[in-house]
Amino acid sequence: MGSSALENLVVRTDNIEEGVRVLRSGGVVAYPTDTVYGLGADIESPAAVRRIIDLKGRPVGMGLPLLLAETGELGAVAGDLSDVVWSLTRNFWPGSLTLVVRRSAMISDLVSGGRDTVAVRVPDHPVPRELARGLGRPITGTSANLAGQPSAVTGEEAQRRLGTRVDMIVEGGPVPGQIESTILDVTGAIPVLIRQGAVGEDDIRDYLAELGEELAVA
Repeated sequence: MGSSALENLVVRTDNIEEGVRVLRSGGVVAYPTDTVYGLGADIESPAAVRRIIDLKGRPVGMGLPLLLAETGELGAVAGDLSDVVWSLTRNFWPGSLTLVVRRSAMISDLVSGGRDTVAVRVPDHPVPRELARGLGRPITGTSANLAGQPSAVTGEEAQRRLGTRVDMIVEGGPVPGQIESTILDVTGAIPVLIRQGAVGEDDIRDYLAELGEELAVA
């Protein structure tokens, strides 16, 4: 990916350290990403994951997307990864492309919604990546809002909408906008575009064509 407007963002180390402490204690944090503010929990804390599901009013069967610190962590949370999948990560990560992959044994039914897949990405923002790195594993990456409400794009909006439902808001200034990540299902022979978002359909289609691959649209 090219250079990002977020590359020079100054991250307060004390905020990150406190955020990691909250996550390790089974808490829930709101934090900025390269798209909107997200809600983070330790994926190995069922109570924290359940809090996010209940907080958002999200159906349990939907599962929760995950944010990784580095592309290399993908192999720990997913299985049956093709060369095409790794090529997509090299081209679009860090960035706003979410990949739906076959989950590994590391991912619980609660996180995946009982499905055999999980949605993952490496965001192009230092805060969630440092939170995941400090925790030592991925964090949940669902948007910081209640079901049916717009996603928060500032810490103040997250505070107004979520209040005491979260244990901490890691402030990182305003984020680019309310366009959420693009979702691409790569579990089958042909990648399927599930949701159009910050990464354009044409960009994905053109890149796949360079690999000799097609793109289907759900």
